[in-house]
Amino acid sequence: MIFNPYPYQQFCIDNIIYNHAVGLFLDMGLGKTVITLSAVHDLRYNRWEVMKPLIIAPKKVAEATWTTEAKKWDHLNMMRVVPVLGTEQQRLRALSTPADLYVINRENVKWLVDHFKNAWPFDMVILDESSSFKNASSQRFKALKLVRSRIKRIVELTGTPSSNGLEDLWAQIFLLDGGARLGKTLGAYRDRYFIPGKRNRTTIFSYEPKEGSFEMIKQAISDICISMKSSDYLTLPDVIHSDIPVALDSRARKAYADLETDLLLQVDEDTITTGSAGVLTGKLLQLCNGAIYDADKRAVKVHDCKIDAFLELVEQLNGQHALVFYNFQHDRDRLVEALAKYNLNVRVYSRAKDEIDWNNGEIDILLAHPASCGYGLNLQQGGHHAIWFGLTWSLEQYEQANKRLHRQGQEHPVVIHHLIVQGGMDEVVLDALQNKSDMQNALMDALRVRINKLHS
Repeated sequence: MIFNPYPYQQFCIDNIIYNHAVGLFLDMGLGKTVITLSAVHDLRYNRWEVMKPLIIAPKKVAEATWTTEAKKWDHLNMMRVVPVLGTEQQRLRALSTPADLYVINRENVKWLVDHFKNAWPFDMVILDESSSFKNASSQRFKALKLVRSRIKRIVELTGTPSSNGLEDLWAQIFLLDGGARLGKTLGAYRDRYFIPGKRNRTTIFSYEPKEGSFEMIKQAISDICISMKSSDYLTLPDVIHSDIPVALDSRARKAYADLETDLLLQVDEDTITTGSAGVLTGKLLQLCNGAIYDADKRAVKVHDCKIDAFLELVEQLNGQHALVFYNFQHDRDRLVEALAKYNLNVRVYSRAKDEIDWNNGEIDILLAHPASCGYGLNLQQGGHHAIWFGLTWSLEQYEQANKRLHRQGQEHPVVIHHLIVQGGMDEVVLDALQNKSDMQNALMDALRVRINKLHS
């Protein structure tokens, strides 16, 4: 295919070429991959300013997306893109293979830095989904920070730079400018732009932005970051959200109520921590979906109420294909078992061929975990229905997953179906997602309300 960039795409390409550090905070569907590859191609072949570029990406994206995209366009199809994946021996072999561009998954960043140490060879680094480097305490951030001075050019790509709040920005901007704009440390950033939020006598659980912080931060990083919304540049079909209530039968209602009571009575408002909150809601969300892991990590089936609602929805689609997001492995296993009774081509997403087959109309139901296919995949040609069998607390994963269908090239309105257990934790998660609220605060508040009811 011949690439004729839109004006906004050329603007982004030029910014990568003429700036040594840039954050492209582009909405999903605007073509971040071809924009970046085109800029790298120009820098590598026409200007001789880059010798060994590296892309750090989510694993599934690293496996296929960058290689596929390079082959897709006439001006890029001669680029040698080498994925650095697999076992250590396979990764070492890939690194010794001549290439124009290397792609590694973000989980192996520390290994890569430890391997090269002071001999770090990559003069340009592209962070595909830079939001995965938002945690300043993570090994991947610390590792990249060690070699940042040896990187001449850096590009950050994401559509969701601060899905959980403005705190997410510090680590990403630090990798761009070394702390010049938002402070040398996370503590300094917090002191300048935030005040303590939820806290007890010894621990601060969250920080709230000071009045005017958003505008000040935006102004501080405006010269190094480009933010664009797809609605400003693309005409996309509508997105329709359809919430499907799921009523539990009497046996399932009792099981849910008993579990909720037993779990919540183990803690009180002062002793809930992030860890305990995650365990509590994880168990309740599992039970909403119909099964729960026991102490031996075995899935114990409790009810089929949500499975039945799901099968009814599939029947109502009358043959239209659906992308189905599950949360837990036992969700996936029970969905596969339930769908086996029907004359449908069902596939669990696991490799690049699944993307191809889906877009060719060869898959009726594609099951996927939002963490495994939430980035980079173009699934808009295979259908326009997404079904959330089990919701995620991650706003970033939720929005990214939905954008697999709602992107450039989609010809039909995209319908996002949510299967929601009435009176269950599903409702709390969906409310937090739809209000784009701070997930951690919403979770803690919801649990405190329920605990207070039990103790009153």
